[in-house]
Amino acid sequence: MNCKQAQRRLPGYLDGAIRAQDHAGLREHLHSCADCRQHLERYRLLASRLANVEPVAVPADLAVRIRMQASRERSPWAGVARVWSRAVLVCENILGPLAVPATGGVLTTLGVFILFVHGMLGGVPLGGVVPNDLPLNLVQPAQIESLAPFPVVVEANGGPDSGGLLLEATLDAQGEVIFYKILSGPSDAAVQRQIDQLLMFSRFSPQLSFGRPMGGGRVLLSFSEVHVHG
Repeated sequence: MNCKQAQRRLPGYLDGAIRAQDHAGLREHLHSCADCRQHLERYRLLASRLANVEPVAVPADLAVRIRMQASRERSPWAGVARVWSRAVLVCENILGPLAVPATGGVLTTLGVFILFVHGMLGGVPLGGVVPNDLPLNLVQPAQIESLAPFPVVVEANGGPDSGGLLLEATLDAQGEVIFYKILSGPSDAAVQRQIDQLLMFSRFSPQLSFGRPMGGGRVLLSFSEVHVHG
């Protein structure tokens, strides 16, 4: 143990407040170090003099003086807290009377928005369906305006495709058929020629998006009765 370590443990050596291992090491160091023994004697002298000092009576008004002094000391955040409290009070006084009208305005706006969305997306008024009314959908599908009165004649072959006929026609922005696909029914060359003629003289309305015609609309055509040669 060196002198620095020993001098740091001298007060505890006198009071018996250090570990037994440190106590033995310090005692061994004191036997060989005159400076540390001198420091130890100084601590002993100081302890003996402090033991002879008479206690000083506590003033009766000490607690009152401490409270008065503490009340005079202001916290650096006291002003900030006072300003914040005043700001909160002002906001409550100003916004409080406006709370009910503001809530009513929000509810009114929400109701108008719901009615607008319902009218635009649903296309059906809340009071019921109006005859001959046009839907206000944002996107309106393609539709058939008139179908040419040409019968579809199919040669009888006794197969399952000699019954109904279902096809899907794809339209451009002008309502003209640009492609069709037979989903079910006969699909031979004779039937396709008749379908070409039928679609050529039929009228379709294209798909609308926000009132503007767009290509890519599809129309399903179903022929439940097909004339069959016997």
